[in-house]
Amino acid sequence: MPELTIHSAGPGVTVQDLGRAGWTAQGLSRGGAADRLAVLEAAALLQADTQFAVLEMMGAGGVFSVDKPTRIALTGAAMQASIDGTAVQPNTTHLLPAGAELKIGGARQGVFGYLAFAGGIRTDPVMGSRATHLTAGLGRVLATGDTLPLGADPAPDTTAERLDVADRCSGGVIRLMPGPQTDQFDDATLAEFLATEFRRSPRGNRQGVRLDHDGAPFAAKGGLSVTSDLIVTGDVQLTGDGVPFVLLAECQTIGGYPRIGSVIPADLPRVAQAAPGTSMQFEMLTLAQADATAQSDHAILRSLRAACQPLIRDPHDIADLLGYQLIGGVTAGDDLESD
Repeated sequence: MPELTIHSAGPGVTVQDLGRAGWTAQGLSRGGAADRLAVLEAAALLQADTQFAVLEMMGAGGVFSVDKPTRIALTGAAMQASIDGTAVQPNTTHLLPAGAELKIGGARQGVFGYLAFAGGIRTDPVMGSRATHLTAGLGRVLATGDTLPLGADPAPDTTAERLDVADRCSGGVIRLMPGPQTDQFDDATLAEFLATEFRRSPRGNRQGVRLDHDGAPFAAKGGLSVTSDLIVTGDVQLTGDGVPFVLLAECQTIGGYPRIGSVIPADLPRVAQAAPGTSMQFEMLTLAQADATAQSDHAILRSLRAACQPLIRDPHDIADLLGYQLIGGVTAGDDLESD
């Protein structure tokens, strides 16, 4: 089995997939990648399925190598990367030769970057997933010297592919759907909340991110007497002092703070990828409008696969251009004259 070696690692490198569905009643949130769309983009580029496991890199990457050649893809946050000094483009497949040094630096835009291998990461699943869930004690942050098993690349010589990806690291308008306590906020408070420009606070992790704003805090009627009930990824909770937090992959499953709404799944990657200081403003959808945006992971993956295109390389960027067979045959030069 191929093996990945981690020669150095940033402070938040973990194995992630799309998480563990079906454990909420037992107190375990789904977890998985903070930016689920990035995992599906990598799966589309590398012809994988929705069970694909990758490396999630929060803020910074590391130095990696493999002992057998394999195709890779980098998705999510824009991170400077190179293979033995040659730049690696994001959202594009590249062949990582055995023993070559893959170096991934800090995030230039966004927060969570993803490194995917064509055969996937093949650690033993726990409760149906390979995802690290730090708050639940499932798995751990990876460190220098760690090794991970990989699946074999079924077709390392496959033509490189690329995927055009819309920017989701710049904040902007984030769509909400009503939640269980939305009606506890009066019309004036809700209107003010939707008109407010928030900034992603430096306080944040895989459990959730804090949003800062200028002005008075927000409050719900009877906000301190809300009965604890089910909460999910994307919920926008207002703490006792009126500060909003957007809950992410490793959020708790029960909470008593009032929720003004819930970020729709299609927009949650934009919250996760917003670096500290990034501006966001919310728009409230009706339940019917929110439902119309919903797509299954399989449907998203099918759409992404259809959007992948062969990579057309610029000859000026091909260092070994003269090593390619550019002519399929030769002639005597007088073929037309002899007809």
